[in-house]
Amino acid sequence: MNVNLQNKVILVTGAAGFIGANLVLELFRTISLVHIIGIDNMNPYYDVSIKEYRLEQIKSMADSHPESTWTFIKGSISDKELVNSIFDEYKPQIVVNLAAQAGVRYSITNPDAYIDSNLIGFYNILEACRHSYDNGRPGVEHLVYASSSSVYGSNKKIPYSTDDKVDNPVSLYAATKKSNELMAHAYSKLYNIPSTGLRFFTVYGPAGRPDMAYFSFTNKLLKGETIEIFNYGNCKRDFTYVDDIVEGVKRVMQSPPEKKTGEDGLPVPPYAIYNIGNNHPENLLDFVDILQQELIRAGVLPEDYDFEAHKKLVPMQPGDVPVTYADTSALERDFGFKPSTSLREGLRRFAQWYKEFYIEGEKER
Repeated sequence: MNVNLQNKVILVTGAAGFIGANLVLELFRTISLVHIIGIDNMNPYYDVSIKEYRLEQIKSMADSHPESTWTFIKGSISDKELVNSIFDEYKPQIVVNLAAQAGVRYSITNPDAYIDSNLIGFYNILEACRHSYDNGRPGVEHLVYASSSSVYGSNKKIPYSTDDKVDNPVSLYAATKKSNELMAHAYSKLYNIPSTGLRFFTVYGPAGRPDMAYFSFTNKLLKGETIEIFNYGNCKRDFTYVDDIVEGVKRVMQSPPEKKTGEDGLPVPPYAIYNIGNNHPENLLDFVDILQQELIRAGVLPEDYDFEAHKKLVPMQPGDVPVTYADTSALERDFGFKPSTSLREGLRRFAQWYKEFYIEGEKER
C-alpha cells in the first residue's frame, strides 16, 4: 500500500535536528504541496546556532514554496499536553519521530534526558497516534520512527541484520531505542497503527552533530588539539551520508506496513524494521586519513598540517562497540534503494560546509 505525500499533513519531531531538518528540506524540495509541522525543544546538548541555521534554511525553502505550509513549534515531545494539542489542531496523517536525546557517551553522564525524550516522549507520540483514530476518524496513516544501529550492542555476527536478536544493549541510549521498537510493536498490535522503525548507522554530513567524531575531530584539529582514536584505531563504522538516510526515510514514509487480520480475528501488527546504512564499514584510521585530506583540500587546514603530532590511539570507551555494519538487503528488496554516497564525497561536502559556516561565517559575523 502506497501513500501519496502530496497535500498531506506531516509531523516531524526533532525538526531542527540533523536528520529532521534535512528531511523537511527534501520534502519541500520534492513535493509540490505539503503541510509540515515541526517540533523541537532546541536543547543545548550541542551548539544551538547549528539548529538555528537549519531552521533558517527550512524557512527560506518554505518561503519559496508558498503553496505549502511550514509550522514550527518550540517544545518537547515529553510534554504530553503539547503533543496532544498538536495532534488535535493539525491532525497529522504521517508522523516521523526523529526527536530523541542522541549519543552513547552522554547517556552515561546524563541518563535523565534519555528517559524523558526517548521513552516518555515516544510514549506520548504513540498515545497521540492511538487516539487519532477516536470516533471513527481516519487518523495517522503511518508512524515512522528513528531507532539506531546501537541496538545491536556487541553482536559478534556481522553484517547486522534486522533478523538478529538484539537483547543485549551496551548503553542506556541503545536500551531506549530497543524499547521504542518494543513499544511500537505493542501499539501496532493493540491499535493497528502502521509503524516502521529505522535503525540508522553513523549518519554524517554538512551541518551535522558536533558530538560526532568527524565533526569533533575537525574542531580539535583546527584548534591544534590532539584527537583520540578509540580502540587503537581498530574500530569500523558504517558511515551513512545524510542525503542517503533522508532518501530512505522518504521512501519508507510512503509505504506503511499493510493492515491484516490474523486467524484469531485480531490485527497482525502492521510493523516493520529496517536498517539504513552504507553496507560498507570503514576503518577509523582510513576515515581520519580521508577527513584530513578533505579538510586540507577545502582550505580548513593548511597544506603542511602535521597530523601525526595531533593523533593519539587510545583504548575503547564504555558503551562503544568495535564495529557497525548494516545488512541493507531488506531495504533494497522492499524499496529498491541502497545508500551510495562514498565516504570521500560525503566528507568533501562536510569540509566545504564547515569552511563556509565556521571560517567564512566568522568573518561575516
